[in-house]
Amino acid sequence: MAFESLSEKLQNVFKNLRGKGRLTEADVKTALREVKMALLEADVNFKVVKKFISSVQERAIGQDVMNGLNPGQMVIKIVNEELVSLMGSETTELVIRPGNETTILMMVGLQGAGKTTTAAKIAGKLKAKGKKPLLVACDIYRPAAIQQLQVNGEKQGVEVFTMGDKHKPVNIAKAALEHAAKNGQNVVIIDTAGRLHIDETMMDELVEIKQNVDVAQTILVVDAMTGQDAVNVASTFNEKIGVDGVILTKLDGDTRGGAALSIRAVTGKPILYIGMGEKLSDLEQFYPDRMASRILGMGDVMSLIEKVEAQVDAEKAKELEQKLRKSQFDFNDYLDQMKQMRNMGGVNEILKMLPGMGMGRMKGMPEVDEKQFDKYEAIILSMTPKERSNPDIINPSRKNRIAKGAGLNVTEVNKFMKQFEQGRKLMKQLPGMMGGKAKRGKFKLPFG
Repeated sequence: MAFESLSEKLQNVFKNLRGKGRLTEADVKTALREVKMALLEADVNFKVVKKFISSVQERAIGQDVMNGLNPGQMVIKIVNEELVSLMGSETTELVIRPGNETTILMMVGLQGAGKTTTAAKIAGKLKAKGKKPLLVACDIYRPAAIQQLQVNGEKQGVEVFTMGDKHKPVNIAKAALEHAAKNGQNVVIIDTAGRLHIDETMMDELVEIKQNVDVAQTILVVDAMTGQDAVNVASTFNEKIGVDGVILTKLDGDTRGGAALSIRAVTGKPILYIGMGEKLSDLEQFYPDRMASRILGMGDVMSLIEKVEAQVDAEKAKELEQKLRKSQFDFNDYLDQMKQMRNMGGVNEILKMLPGMGMGRMKGMPEVDEKQFDKYEAIILSMTPKERSNPDIINPSRKNRIAKGAGLNVTEVNKFMKQFEQGRKLMKQLPGMMGGKAKRGKFKLPFG
């Protein structure tokens, strides 16, 4: 995960500060030297780091901090605020024109950054908000680029306009606009060609499209794993054709994260979204304050809440609560809970969003082995529908049959059944343990 190393180093710095009753100027300067090294190692632009450290030091070396009741916490607060400021302070939305007025979004970037997939991800998000998007295949050079867009468009339920690879991209874009006007499509997303590096031919092609169609926003897609190169690419694209916003992809990979902390400061352009995986749903709105919290190990509870809200059906939640109260939770419910957990990124991703459990989690703390859930799923799928609905009827002979069906030994089935029963008892007791404060329709915990 991006920022993991940076997060761990920063948390170690702040752990030392928290242990001091009173901070001296030397304490602050020593801590900020370590912060500076951590940022540089994370591939943050040198000029950005220099300005950042200067801003933090100016605020931290003052009477309020030095003599504060908890000076360590006050320094952390300052660093958090400066990180938020560095990344843009406020969340920036895509600008979509009102009503049925057509909005044209042009996706640009180098080959391999994930531009085509990101175009489809954006289309899916806009469709979910009630818009009628049209994807336009203007990458006529990369083999299978058109087919890739068509496959992703079909998955998102969004039409893809293509004229093959024998027409000029500008002509494809103009024809797509006519098609959108006839079919009531109010957002046109143009997927343009990339190259392995910036060249004049590519830039001229993009400029020609912008000169011939009314592009509302030019969105640059950059690969976060390229570090400072991503910042350089953003600067060049902005100078040559003008960029309105940036989408950073592959932030779920083994990247140091410097691009996310540098792009806004270097280019002045906001980060709109971050790509967190290959699935078409793995595109998150970029919130500078939430990202700063994740980096500093404060968690990201708001994003976790939004993930839960997106996956949890209110009626099902209410129904589940009633089942838990009556100890009627069965294996069908368990499967539903596992599915929701996976859709939210898995147990470990959820844990990372909790305060104190973030990117720089304590060393030695083992991650949850999510492969274990595959075994649980195999056990449940080896049951008959009657057994899933009535766990109490599962006797030793049934367990033997289930174990064979799941390709496991009966000991593992027994262990799972015991955990399931203990969990069921605990869930029944929870509302009482909480003093009756569990609100109807709100009480819901993923099982497992």
